Amino acid sequence: MGLFSSSKREELVAVFNVGSSSISGALFFMQASGIPRIIFSTRQPIAFLDKINVKSFLSETVKAFNKVASQIATSSFGAPEKIFCVFSSPWYVSQNRVIKMEKNTSFVFNTKLADFLIEKEIKLFEEEYLTKYKNSGNKVRAIELKNTKTVLNGYEVLNPRNQKTKNLEMTLFISICGEDILSKVEEIIFKHFHTREIKFSSFLMASFTVVRDMYVKQDNFLLVDIGGEVTDISMIKKNSLCESISYPIGRNFIIRNIASKLNCSLDEAKSVFFLYKDGHAEKNIKQKIEPIINTLKTEWLTKFQSSLSNLSNDISIPATIFITIEKEYADFFAGIIKTEQFNQYTLTESKFQMVFLNAEILHNVAIFENDTIRDTFLIMDAVYINRFLNKNSNV
Repeated sequence: MGLFSSSKREELVAVFNVGSSSISGALFFMQASGIPRIIFSTRQPIAFLDKINVKSFLSETVKAFNKVASQIATSSFGAPEKIFCVFSSPWYVSQNRVIKMEKNTSFVFNTKLADFLIEKEIKLFEEEYLTKYKNSGNKVRAIELKNTKTVLNGYEVLNPRNQKTKNLEMTLFISICGEDILSKVEEIIFKHFHTREIKFSSFLMASFTVVRDMYVKQDNFLLVDIGGEVTDISMIKKNSLCESISYPIGRNFIIRNIASKLNCSLDEAKSVFFLYKDGHAEKNIKQKIEPIINTLKTEWLTKFQSSLSNLSNDISIPATIFITIEKEYADFFAGIIKTEQFNQYTLTESKFQMVFLNAEILHNVAIFENDTIRDTFLIMDAVYINRFLNKNSNV
């Protein structure tokens, strides 16, 4: 019969994706096959601000989240049995942490010992990042913990519980989030769904798990998420999430700077950008905007290069890159990365091979009903959550 009864396999789940430029949400049925059946999805943009202000940014994000929650709650599909919320940058901070323990005599690695070591590590992680939020007076909370690797006596063990060892090494993936956004999300969910039972996660863990499982022969790769305000780069080696780095230059950086240079509104800047990008700008507009865009390309690329250099720590960087980005910006940033010379000839064995994770690439991993919008980020979230619920285990 498997892990769940037939009714459990059709469990209705709601997922929210909190990004830096939009909030999206979906309803899907979790299925034992591992392929979620998505029956409803929606997306609400976060107001595009001229200047980034933490208080205003949070306020606009909360407004967008409330609209998406309202749309899901009134969608006539019924109340979800479980609710998940997946955060993208800059809403969370994550880190791989390694716990080591060695004794002269053998000891048993059991649940009690694991829980003790993990709880201790979470407290240390939270304390380290308190200074990051101290100026805003914001508290932090651990939202995600995954034991990604356990090594006993020098060998990786997939099922290490109750085994004897003299040497233990656990690799943990921990994410924390500011209490300000978490409490606001919980208030909105309670208002619309009358529950405070929400499971939080990071988009990094969701995307890593989905890509790893889809591309089983690709055990070394980069994950690049180009969000509205932030670009995240993560390195995977031997199917393990090794390191991540972020820099505060995303898609909106391009539009915001065009608006500043041309002394126009953000909407006008966005229109001019797409006319230029798609080759439809008039000659005088093209001559005016081209040097501006070339300068912005160089600035984004410089940050990309320095991030790769800091990420590498003198080890080679994988040449395969899986990229998540809004579809209309994909070709623009692909062009920037293709012109990148520094890393291709000094830290990688070959030129970058880019795979844009979009609805077309992901068409076999989820089922859609009716005219449900194929949203890349929600697809990946749903697949990850379906896997998590179905196996009720770590990644």
